[in-house]
Amino acid sequence: MKPSVFFELVEIKAKTASIFPFLMGTLYSYYHWHSVNAFDLILFFIAMFLFNMAVDINDNYWDYKNATGVESFRRETNVIGVNHLNIHLIGWMDFSFSVIAAIIGLFIVSRTGLPLLYMGIFSFGVGFLYAGGPWPINRGPLGEFFSGFTMGYVIYLIAIYINVVHSPSVILDFKFYADALLSSLLTVFAISNLLLANNIADQKEDINLGRKTLVYFLGKNNSIFILKSLYVLGYLALTCSIILGLLPKMMLLTFLIAPIVYKNAKAFSKNPIKKQTFPLIIKNLLLITLTETVTFILGVIFSI
Repeated sequence: MKPSVFFELVEIKAKTASIFPFLMGTLYSYYHWHSVNAFDLILFFIAMFLFNMAVDINDNYWDYKNATGVESFRRETNVIGVNHLNIHLIGWMDFSFSVIAAIIGLFIVSRTGLPLLYMGIFSFGVGFLYAGGPWPINRGPLGEFFSGFTMGYVIYLIAIYINVVHSPSVILDFKFYADALLSSLLTVFAISNLLLANNIADQKEDINLGRKTLVYFLGKNNSIFILKSLYVLGYLALTCSIILGLLPKMMLLTFLIAPIVYKNAKAFSKNPIKKQTFPLIIKNLLLITLTETVTFILGVIFSI
């Protein structure tokens, strides 16, 4: 398999959706408690990256397997069919990445505690059921919620947990989890919008493939309204997090890219086409998460 094909199979371009929440969680734990558990954090990054690739392989695998009545999708769209990949080899690759990630994860659980096990089980469950199983998540109306919540919040939360679990000053109560959720919502909504935009652009194709996504139930216009609203709600959550002291004031600089985010969302809304305007929503995700991370680093450095 050529490297370019492998990178397409694992959707390497979308890995910012997991890497930046990981970095943000690490910054959050250092900002509040000056606590970083480097060894377990590195192990988690390896496991997270492997499982993220496994999930994307799994998505492409099941999209290919489930498209039995739509040969054009297999031949012209799905990376497995387009590149004539061995479907059994792809299955074993998915299995291998998942098992290695699970073994590393269980080792970290043995060092940190059961809350990580519960978060890991949830993440693995969403990952495998997203495209597999009798009722795949990506074929229904909850894909946006699960993708945004799992990648934007749970990865962020796991990074925080691993770093602070051995700190005596940290209380793992409702406030701990709620604060982490509020401070992650801009990222959560930006990731959710990535899938929502994808489903808006693929509306006709999804119907042909038997997928009943959120766009199927709400229609294109209402879905576009939700997409725009989620960006607004994300920035409101960021503002509240800064006011409450959950995030450094330096992160107000994230608003400098708001006009670009608005411009890209507006351009996509006017003409939601996969190859032409959908990359603008991918760009929004990269801009938002990168700016959040850089301004968070600056906030930590200058204590502002």
